[in-house]
Amino acid sequence: MKSNRRLIQVLIFLGVLVLGGYAIGNSLFADGNGLPSKGSKPPAFALLDMDGKTHRLEDYKGKALVINFWGTFCPGCVTETPDLEEQYKIHGDKPFEIVGINLSEDRLAITNFMKQYGVTYTMLQDNNRQVEQAYGLRSYPTTFFVKPDGTIMDVFIGPMGKEDMNERITKLLAS
Repeated sequence: MKSNRRLIQVLIFLGVLVLGGYAIGNSLFADGNGLPSKGSKPPAFALLDMDGKTHRLEDYKGKALVINFWGTFCPGCVTETPDLEEQYKIHGDKPFEIVGINLSEDRLAITNFMKQYGVTYTMLQDNNRQVEQAYGLRSYPTTFFVKPDGTIMDVFIGPMGKEDMNERITKLLAS
């Protein structure tokens, strides 16, 4: 009787271990990493800028759009900010926008950061992190390049170098 009980316990333990491993592996190594894929439409959003004005994804229809998820706590986010600002100034005469979406920091921290780095592109707050979750983010910065037709051309995870950024924005503007 004791040996049967021990065998049942071992089988139950192995079953739980296999199911748990499958669930963890499936969530960590799923295709697309949970992010919207190239060619798909990005999830809609409605977020406030630093002046309290609501911005919606559909406001940018017909424009080449860069959506950059970032935070002041993220060293890579900080290093790519001047390059994003430079691209915004270079291409300001085209139907092109950059939207930074801050990940739940307060307005004072964001505005101080914008002043420190001379950021003039649109900065939005995702206070409740619903947009972050809708986009399936797992690391920062993460940048989406959205074509004027509203489909995702590319997704870049991690800090971009100047060359990577320039290449993608040039391609985006040509689309």
